[in-house]
Order: sequence, then structure tokens, then C-alpha cells
Amino acid sequence: MCSLLRSSIAMCVALQLLQLGIVHPSASHLRITHLPGQPQVEFQQFSGYVTVDDRNQQALFFYFAEAEKDAASKPLVLWLNGGPGCSSLGVGAFSENGPFRPKGEALVRNQFSWNREANMLYLETPIGVGFSYSTDTSSYEGVNDEITARDNLVFLKNWFIKFPEYRNRSLFIVGESYAGHYVPQLAELMLQFNKKEKLFNLKGIALGNPVLEFATDFNSRAEFFWSHGLISDTTYKVFTSVCNYSRYVREYYNGAVSPVCSSVMSQVSTETSRFVDKYDVTLDVCLSSVFSQTKVLNPQQVTETIDVCVEDETVNYLNRKDVQSALHARLVGVQRWSACSNVLDYELRDLEIPTITVVGKLVQEGIPVLVYSGDQDSVIPLTGSRTLVHKLAKKLGLKTTVPYRVWFEKQQVGGWTQVYGDILSFATIRGASHEAPFSQPERALVLFKSFLEGRPMPQEF
Repeated sequence: MCSLLRSSIAMCVALQLLQLGIVHPSASHLRITHLPGQPQVEFQQFSGYVTVDDRNQQALFFYFAEAEKDAASKPLVLWLNGGPGCSSLGVGAFSENGPFRPKGEALVRNQFSWNREANMLYLETPIGVGFSYSTDTSSYEGVNDEITARDNLVFLKNWFIKFPEYRNRSLFIVGESYAGHYVPQLAELMLQFNKKEKLFNLKGIALGNPVLEFATDFNSRAEFFWSHGLISDTTYKVFTSVCNYSRYVREYYNGAVSPVCSSVMSQVSTETSRFVDKYDVTLDVCLSSVFSQTKVLNPQQVTETIDVCVEDETVNYLNRKDVQSALHARLVGVQRWSACSNVLDYELRDLEIPTITVVGKLVQEGIPVLVYSGDQDSVIPLTGSRTLVHKLAKKLGLKTTVPYRVWFEKQQVGGWTQVYGDILSFATIRGASHEAPFSQPERALVLFKSFLEGRPMPQEF
């Protein structure tokens, strides 16, 4: 029992809160008391920096929203956006599956936030992304997948020092787009580290519209365009024979697009039209900068410009001084926070590193893997992802345990799914874009819940 002496009441209350897992003594300075314009909530939020390299003063920024209810019993989920070079805070947390979305001067609740089911940790990675920084600007040059995976591993190790109560918690890693590289590569390092010191209780990974194998993913775009009526028969033929998309992207990032590829891409661009959002071919709105994480995967013709004709409320919100103060964030070496980094020089040739092989290693190590696709995305279409998952299952000798079928959200078809060996899954989210939780939040939450529980997607409504 607590003493009634005034001097001991505060200590007693603090001890009780600590026992309940409500106060993090080593992370108390990272607690967010209240975000500007935020509605009242019961769950705790934390944000700030974790140093990953003392010598070069490199620090990664995170935002952590504990589960709405029963946080102590819910798993920990690390969310990574792609790019490479785009923000998990601005894109993931504040535009997709976090607890709030900016609206004018305020924040509104996202009723389909993923922290309904898990404790959500959003990481701005690699250094140079969002609020993450290095005081040595040369650190932004030549950043690649290997460096990113290593820094992400160091981040998690040091984050657990600040939040030790999560050290043995079930851990899942989820990401989208170029996180098809980040997530498997980080998971592989975690398993290697565990052989020396058991630290990470990794229970599964999920990859949304991910880059897994350069040629398959990029060249599936032509069939998607053609099957959705975006290009003609003639253009489809040259787009699959004269110059396919993987060749064009390779030439583009090598700085020398051939005349033949330039001609083919010009024709493709003319027919698909700059007034169609390539990340959601059914969307009748202008392209917001929340989709900029995929611009790296969708290099534009020199003559083509994108009209960003909607105000990006997330960018405006995160550039407010009072918001940055509440987040314990600061701008280092840049004037403004941006959804995707303007200072990071990433090794884009790493696009061609196949990570589907790493996914296979994880499955063989007993780590469940879900690959999911918003089915209206033409940037990384579902057809390529489905093909890669099926080939991997065949290579690993995994038999189909859930045959290809529909799944439901309420009384509507939420998408389609297939499971191999009860460990490797593929699912589509019907009507969803590249950023599935943004465009189909309720269906994405159903998929997320099933993934965490290790259950097949709902077969009935």
C-alpha cells in the first residue's frame, strides 16, 4: 500500500505506473505529451532520436504509438516506407496507417489505425530521410542497402535499451514499395545476430507492393497497362519486345537512355496520360506528394511534368515549429522536412539486387512471410508479385494450404489470397493503390490483423 505521506505519493504512483508498463524510465524524455491539434487519446506516444554511429554523429528518428488498448499484451510492429529515401513518419504514420491524419491546423483520428492491433514503431531511414540526420554530410553519399540494413539493426538494438519492456515482445516488420529490400535484409541480419545473442523475437514480415526482383516486378507493368486499357495493342508489343521497362529504368539510372527506349517510353507516356495516377489507375484525383516514395520507381520522361494540385497537409503539419518541438525533432542541414529526401544520394543500382532470395531464406528459417498487393497499382503490379511468390513456393517445395480464393471485409470481397505451406502467403487488397492503407484503410486493417494472428484471410462475412 502507498503511504499517505505527501512526499511518497508521487513515487508510489510512478512505481505503480511502471509496474503496469505505462512509464518508460529510460525513455521518459521521449514521451509526447500532446501533438498540436491532437484529439484526446488514451494510448502513449513517443518520438525522438536513436544514435546509430557516434563517430559520424548519425541518428535515426522514430515515432512510436503504443496500442490503443492492452499495449502490454500486443505485439511490436516496425513499419518501413520505401523510396528509397522516403519517410515512414510522413507517409506511413500520418498518411497511411498511423493514429492521426493532419486536417487543416488539427489532427483527426484514423479509425482504422494499425495501433488498434499493435504497438507501432515508425522509423525514418536511412539517414538523411525526414528528421534523421548526420552532422557529416558526406554520410549521405553512396548510401546503399547494406548500409541501411546495418543502421536499422543498430537502431533496433539501441531502441530496445530505451524501451527494454519490448525486448522479448513478439516482433513483426512490415513495409511497402522499396521496403521490399529494407525489410527482408533487416530480418536476415536479425536472425544472424540472434545466433550470437538472442535479442529479436521475430515472428513474421509483411511486404506491400514490394520490389522483390527487378525484371519481374518492373516488366509486369506492360501487361498491367494493356489489361487495364491504358495502352494499345501496338504499344504493348513494343513495350515487351523493343524496350521493356526494366531496360528503360536501368538506362535511366545509368544516365543514358537510348533513342529506342526514349521513343517507346514517350509513346507509353502519351497513351497512359499524365492525368492518370500510376499508383492507383482508378483514382480521379491529382497526385499528392504522399505518393512520392514511388517516384524513384517511376522515373519520368524529361518532357513530362507532374501537377501536384492538392495541398499536402502532412508536409505542412510536420514543418510547423510547434509540431517539431512536440515530436522532439529538429532539422539538421536542411531547411524543411520533406516526404522524400532531397539530400540522400542512394545507390539506385541496388534496385537490381533480388531480395526474393532473401525472402526464401527467411521462410526456410521458419519466419512467416506475407506479400500483399493493392490491385490498382501499376508501379509494382500484383501480377509480378504473385508470380514471384508462386515461383518461390515451388522452389521451396511448399504445397498450397489455402487455395486461391476471395477474402471478405464486412459483406464485400476484400481481395484474393493464396497460402503455401502455412508460412508463405500472397494476398491482394481490392481497390487499393500502391499505398494500400491510404486508399483502402479498412481492408488493409483486416489484412494486418489476420497477419498478426497467423490466420488465413476471412473466408466468410
